[in-house]
Amino acid sequence: MFWNRKSRNRRALTVVLLADGSTDAQSYELTATHAALVSLALIGLLSAGYVAGVAVTTHRVDIMSDSLAAQAEGLRALGAHIDTVEARYRRIAELFGARPTALSDLWLPPVGNAANAGRSLVDETRPTSWPLTERGFVTQALMEGMVGEHPGLDIAVPTGSYIRAAGAAVVAEAGEDPLYGRFVRLDHGDGYTSLYAHASMTFVESGDLVRQNEVIALSGSTGRSTAPHLHFEVLRNNEPVDPLTILVRP
Repeated sequence: MFWNRKSRNRRALTVVLLADGSTDAQSYELTATHAALVSLALIGLLSAGYVAGVAVTTHRVDIMSDSLAAQAEGLRALGAHIDTVEARYRRIAELFGARPTALSDLWLPPVGNAANAGRSLVDETRPTSWPLTERGFVTQALMEGMVGEHPGLDIAVPTGSYIRAAGAAVVAEAGEDPLYGRFVRLDHGDGYTSLYAHASMTFVESGDLVRQNEVIALSGSTGRSTAPHLHFEVLRNNEPVDPLTILVRP
């Protein structure tokens, strides 16, 4: 572009257009007034483009802000859900007796050959103590005289929970079979016996003397079992007794 003087008092703007790769040029002559109008139009176009760019950027920022707000709300909802799950877990833990037992109510198993040291049969007592150091959750009560009868209690507890003797006794049998898995059977005298089944580990042997509340095994899911629990039976003269009628439940 260049100015071309046409007369002493008149100046014009000549615009030369040359396409890329071409030698043919097109020239246009604009007066100063026309040139000013063209300049204003170009400035307007540039301003409009700038305003449009700002609007697009603002819109994008708004979208990002909405997305961040939605994510924050999602995190708050997730936090509330976690709090609800934890509260439910605590309630379930309480149902399963996740509370410590006083040491005065618990005898740990003896070590080595000390199983019968200082003990005598006069210590035998009826099986009245709860057979676990945790409350647990009774999933199956005693059922007699019907198909699929169940001669004791099923108490759901986590694997590795302490199983304790419900009363002082002589260990009549300790072993393992396909139905009960690892089990312990105690003879409390006066016709009373008790059975502790599905243990993961036992700590006593036949002939051992055990105190009331002494730990004799750890709970598990051995034998015919679908989940960790203690199967507990009380019998008198070989007849099932409902444990809930004689046990002191925590």
